[in-house]
Amino acid sequence: MKKEKITVQGVSITVLEDDFISLTDIARKFNERTDLIIANWLRTRSTIEFLGTWEVLHNENFNPFNFEGIKNNAGAATFALTVTDWANATGAIGMRAKPGRYGGTFAHRDIAFEFLSYLSPSFKLYVVQEFQRLKTLENPEWNLRRALSKVNYQLHQGAIREHILPGMKGQPRPSGLVAFSEEADMLNQAVFGMTAEQWRAEYSEHVAKGYNMRDLADIYQLLVLANIEAYNEVLISHQVERNIRSIELQRTAQRQLAALYNLNHLPLDRLISPLSPLPDENAAPENNP
Repeated sequence: MKKEKITVQGVSITVLEDDFISLTDIARKFNERTDLIIANWLRTRSTIEFLGTWEVLHNENFNPFNFEGIKNNAGAATFALTVTDWANATGAIGMRAKPGRYGGTFAHRDIAFEFLSYLSPSFKLYVVQEFQRLKTLENPEWNLRRALSKVNYQLHQGAIREHILPGMKGQPRPSGLVAFSEEADMLNQAVFGMTAEQWRAEYSEHVAKGYNMRDLADIYQLLVLANIEAYNEVLISHQVERNIRSIELQRTAQRQLAALYNLNHLPLDRLISPLSPLPDENAAPENNP
C-alpha cells in the first residue's frame, strides 16, 4: 500500500493512502515507549466509547455486545486492551497493528486525531494542518496512480476469460491463475523490463518496506501500462497469438515512454532503469507548487 510522510515539529509521521495514520510515529514525539503511550490511551473509558461510536458509524460488522463488555471494564485498575484484542473481540476496522520493523499501530484519521487530542491538542492542530496540506497537494497523484492501475482492468480480465481461458485456436488451454499471471507479467516486461517475481528477487529491500513494482513506477510508466493493457485487450479479442502480442506490446510501451520522457525532458536511461528511487523514510515531503 502506498505510503507518504508528513513532518510536524521534527516528527516524521507515516500516512497510508486509505487515510490511516501511524499512532506509533505520533507517540514517539512524547516517549520512545510508544506501546505504553498507546496502551494507556486505550485504557480509558472515554477512548473506548469514542472507538465504539466510530465503529457503529462506519462498520456494519461491528459487535456491539462484546463492545459493551469492554466498555464496562474500561478504567478499572486491572483493565488492559491492545489494538489486536480490540479488533478480535469486536470486529473493529478503525485501527490495525502491523508487525515487523516497518510496522506499528495505524488508525483512521478520525481516531488518530482523537489520539492527538489526548496527547496534545496544540500538536494536533499542527498535524491536522500538515495532513490537510498533504491531501490537497499530493492526493491527486495518489488518486491518479490508483486510477491508472485499475483502468481497463475489467476489460482486460474479461478478454482473458473469454478468449484465453477457453483456449485459442492451436494453443493449449491454460489454467486461470497461470493465464492471468502470464498476461500481467507480459505487461510488466513491456514497461519495466522484468516480471513481478524477478523484481521481488532483485529489490528485496523494497519488498521489505511493503512496496511492489507498480508503487515505485513513475506516473508515465503507469500511464503507458494502462494504455498497453487496453491495447492487449484488443489484441486478445482479435485472437492474436501471445508471442506476437508480446513483441507488439513491448514496442508500443517503449515508443510511448520515449515520447513521454522526451516531452517532459526526462533522461531516456529511465527506459532501462524504470524504478523510482526508494522513498526516504526520514525525508520531509516536498512542497510541490
